[in-house]
Order: sequence, then C-alpha cells, then structure tokens
Amino acid sequence: MAKFVRNFAEKAPALVSAAVTYSKPRLATFWYYAKVELVPPTPAELPAAIQSAKKIIQSGKTGSFKQLTVKEAMLNGLVTTEVWMWFYIGEIIGKRGIIGYDV
Repeated sequence: MAKFVRNFAEKAPALVSAAVTYSKPRLATFWYYAKVELVPPTPAELPAAIQSAKKIIQSGKTGSFKQLTVKEAMLNGLVTTEVWMWFYIGEIIGKRGIIGYDV
C-alpha cells in the first residue's frame, strides 16, 4: 500500500498537468458559447420573441404546423424539450430537492 501511495504521489503532478492541458481548450470553448447562449434576452429581442410565439399559436389554430418539414418539426421538438427540462430544473432548485416539497 505504501508503494502505491508513493507511486501515486510521484505521478500526481504529471497527471494534474495533463488534465489541465487537456481541459483548457475545452473550457475556453465552453465559456465562449456560455457567454453567447446563456444570456437573457435583451429588450430589443422581446418583440421578435412575441411575434414568434404568436406565429406558433396561429399555426396551432389553423393546422399549418402539419406542413412542416421533418427537420423543422424535429427542431421544434428539441426546443420544446429544452424549455420543458429548464422548467423542471427550476422546480428542483426551487423546492431544494428532487422529490416533493418540505411542507
């Protein structure tokens, strides 16, 4: 066991250095996209979002959503799933647990 610990202690700095070298470019890419994608909408973007929501509601009323291509329908499904999952993540954060509320 002592040999294992000594061996690990000798190799730990090299392992940490390799991990840092490996993750730096990936973290840079992550932060780049996080700064762009995870910002709240600006007031200038709200009218376009409202128009888009009105268009979706209108297509539901008229049935024109049946004319979507498979790619568009899949994209709409993915966006809906993303919004749904963020809602559940907010619920989990709000109740401070995965199951039930503390009543």
